[in-house]
Amino acid sequence: MSADTTPSAEGPVPELRERAVACAERLQSADRVLLASHIDADGLTSAAIAATALERAEIPFETVFAKQLDEREVARIAATDYDTVLFTDFGSGQLDVVAPYAADGAFTPVVADHHQPADVPEGIDEPAFHLNPLLFGLDGASELSGAGASYTLARALEPPEGDNRDLAGLAVVGAVGDMQGTDGGLSGANQGIVEEGVAADVLEEATDLLVYGRQTRPLPKFLEYASDVRIPGITNDENGAIEFLSGLDLDLKHDGEWRRWVDLTMDERQTVVSGLLKRAMASGVPADRIDDLVGTTYTLTDESPGTELRDVSEFSTLLNATARYERADVGLAVCLGDREDALARARKLLRNHRRNLSEGLQWVKNEGTTVEDNVQWFDAGTRIRETIVGIVAGMAVGASGVRGDIPILAFAEKSDEEVKVSARGSHGLVRKGLDLSRVMREASRAVGGDGGGHDVAAGATIPTGTQTEFVAEADRIVGEQLS
Repeated sequence: MSADTTPSAEGPVPELRERAVACAERLQSADRVLLASHIDADGLTSAAIAATALERAEIPFETVFAKQLDEREVARIAATDYDTVLFTDFGSGQLDVVAPYAADGAFTPVVADHHQPADVPEGIDEPAFHLNPLLFGLDGASELSGAGASYTLARALEPPEGDNRDLAGLAVVGAVGDMQGTDGGLSGANQGIVEEGVAADVLEEATDLLVYGRQTRPLPKFLEYASDVRIPGITNDENGAIEFLSGLDLDLKHDGEWRRWVDLTMDERQTVVSGLLKRAMASGVPADRIDDLVGTTYTLTDESPGTELRDVSEFSTLLNATARYERADVGLAVCLGDREDALARARKLLRNHRRNLSEGLQWVKNEGTTVEDNVQWFDAGTRIRETIVGIVAGMAVGASGVRGDIPILAFAEKSDEEVKVSARGSHGLVRKGLDLSRVMREASRAVGGDGGGHDVAAGATIPTGTQTEFVAEADRIVGEQLS
């Protein structure tokens, strides 16, 4: 039997349908809309989904991006002559700033977000057009991303003659880029979006090796850099990876060049996977870690095989490499279909991004972290760019000399007056009570800054010189959460 390709009247996330329709109706009544979005992979895909939906609904709009939606940025938005502002992948955590402007009539906010909502000041009404999974009993850190919220809105904003299910692929890129995959697969409300993408023939869901670079990396590099599950003699060992592949009795080169994972037949892939499993077991890798080698993967079927855009995890990394270097416009253009100039610029930014991440990770390994009672931290100053210090912190957890059993805080200079803080935890710590969103918000406000995010990953901006006081406060709060 063929899959049912009829869109559900309830949309991909039934719990959000009624609110999504209300938000869509508000946008349809606007003369024009200012679309404001965050700049990471989830923010860029959120913006692209919303922009496409607005264009198809023939609603005039302009797009702006911001690293952080703070008082200054909201004031700048309020100073424009837009009566309706659509916030994607942020806005919920800044309701305490946004709501007063809305109450004063500066603009009507429509928020499609998944971050922890901030409390609205006493005496001010909650914004009516607030689309967030957390308001409906869904986990915004693992069940629905900002792109997922934006997609839910897009499905409610559809033109009469078509539907927006072709945007499901971008929503999956956003969710994976926001680290919502567990064991490689998406769950909760995200799964409804995956099902719509598969039904619309823009997405393929499969079980495969969970190693980054399936589309683009030559096999030795593909295995050498497979660090999520470390296999002695292969991981971080170029010669070991080549020796392993050479011993598999497979023809893994074409015209003298190493093939890529995407070039292999299913039988060839099975042979490689079996060999990896045997090597892992022989090397004493724990069984639960070996299981992590294989899981659910997602492929964007309309994209060319062998490119970064074909695999959702590689696509999300490409997007992160644009906006984090002040080129959100490039990432958005790629999301909107530019496969010429924008894609070429994005690839150049990606090469630079990878080099910076590698150098940043090596610096953290060399310097190590300072360990407090409940957290560990490092201050990179200007050595690591503030837009990528959170990624580096996440990569460092569990690496040589960096503990994996407590949260990590990472500082980097944002300006002469401000410091960026990124915090990363684990889902195991979250299950024990960790909520880094609250830690970042409360600890930063205690020193005159502001922050927020998710329970497992969050960020803040604080005044320069307050790092010591911030660490002490964060350490205290984490201790209370995990006690």
